[in-house]
Amino acid sequence: MPELPEVETVARDLRPLLAGRRAVAFWVGEAQLRRPWKRSWSGQMAGLRFGEVRRRGKWLMLPLESPKPKAVAGILLVHLGMTGQFTVVSADDPWADHTHVVFFLDNQTHLRFRDIRRFGSVEWFPAGKDVEKHLGEKLGPEPFDIPAGPFADAVRKSNRTLKAILLDQSVVAGVGNIYADEALFRAGLHPERRGSSLSVAECDRLRGSVEGVIARAIASRGSTIRDYVGGSGLRGGFQHEFAVYGRTGEPCVTCGSAIERVVLGGRSSHFCAKCQPAGGRT
Repeated sequence: MPELPEVETVARDLRPLLAGRRAVAFWVGEAQLRRPWKRSWSGQMAGLRFGEVRRRGKWLMLPLESPKPKAVAGILLVHLGMTGQFTVVSADDPWADHTHVVFFLDNQTHLRFRDIRRFGSVEWFPAGKDVEKHLGEKLGPEPFDIPAGPFADAVRKSNRTLKAILLDQSVVAGVGNIYADEALFRAGLHPERRGSSLSVAECDRLRGSVEGVIARAIASRGSTIRDYVGGSGLRGGFQHEFAVYGRTGEPCVTCGSAIERVVLGGRSSHFCAKCQPAGGRT
């Protein structure tokens, strides 16, 4: 599933391609996404112009503005699910299989949503509706805005594993399986350690590692493992920098020990037992 770096890359790619563009027509396929498209939405969005694309956690938010008076008429809320692709392409580009929603823009380009597994969603929220409330979960701070004290409190008061804590979107928004594994490796912390066992210094190290790995992944345009591409159709490159994720049995980039894998809460976790000792560092 695309995580924060991938969604941020899509947002950054789409901003210059959509800014000021007008949606003049729409096409919606018969196969339903996770949340069905309502026919009335096309009429409500016709003629509106795209504002600056935003991101919150793993969600894309695309404001659409009315020209007179200039005001936000609503927000297009998009989730990429597991295999979603949200790209701007030339109107002449062949339509790929599993294309579900197409926005015809006023400059002979298309904004297309493609999703093989159809776990993603594209929804319209007219002005006045609380979009963040609709997300269905309380989103915590972004990785670049994590306050040290509250983060340490949230970790140290929990008896859950560190992996489960990092995947909790109310603690940090946007972190998923890949970047939780990579952040824990950078911090030298075992994914099975309980939050309550950490010192304040270890919490601060983990906080810095989350921010660092997310920043590095964004700089590399995220990770393309299967279907992910950015908003311009380009692939990510951070998969070539994985220290532990998906590298079971391969040598650790730091010490050479074999990378191990354990299943926690139904999710695979990858780690180096030497660099991330279960009992913590001395």
